[in-house]
Amino acid sequence: MKFLVLGATGPSGVLLVRELLAVYPESPVVIYVRSPEKLPGDIPAHPNVTLLKGTLEDEKALGEALEGVEIVLSALGPRQFDHPSGTPLAHAYEGLIKLMKQRGVNRLLALGTISMEDKADHFNAVFYGMVTTVSISMRNAYKDIRAIADVIRSSSLEHYTVFRVPILGNKESREVIAGYIGDGKTNNHVTLHRAGFAAFVVAEIANKQWDLEFPVIVSK
Repeated sequence: MKFLVLGATGPSGVLLVRELLAVYPESPVVIYVRSPEKLPGDIPAHPNVTLLKGTLEDEKALGEALEGVEIVLSALGPRQFDHPSGTPLAHAYEGLIKLMKQRGVNRLLALGTISMEDKADHFNAVFYGMVTTVSISMRNAYKDIRAIADVIRSSSLEHYTVFRVPILGNKESREVIAGYIGDGKTNNHVTLHRAGFAAFVVAEIANKQWDLEFPVIVSK
């Protein structure tokens, strides 16, 4: 199995790559990044890693990065208070999915946030308050993340999972609860530690428990 990882230079992306290399030690991993110098040295030094530099807007380079890939893992996320207008990440996902289809890559595992809605959600005051705050204080990021949900849902990809996260933390806890807002499982847990995100996403590669779903994942 060959993987492509996007968003690998961020704190969640770094842990995602390390988890992927640990669980799939024989699999080639392509890392496509704008700024390779931001990666910690152990990742580009790994024998199974191919490091490619490029932007999400460069169709030729991104298309080459997808050659032979079976699964795309994305830790791309919006900036908070200085996110640009115009839903650039949603447009990037449109281009990515078009190239995936052209090359027969049919599975996407992507980072999302609780600002994305799902028909399986129910009202929860804590989550509602968090999303409302984001919609006001981080308006551009909020609009882009919701647009990403629309792009992925309407893409006709054969397989995708979008992992909706609340507040991200940095403890080493890998224990995760997965479900939907207001379902009695996630309750008022409002933090997901990045180690748990990485472990859960990589486990989903084999588990396929949340195929074509948008689960909320939180730390226990």
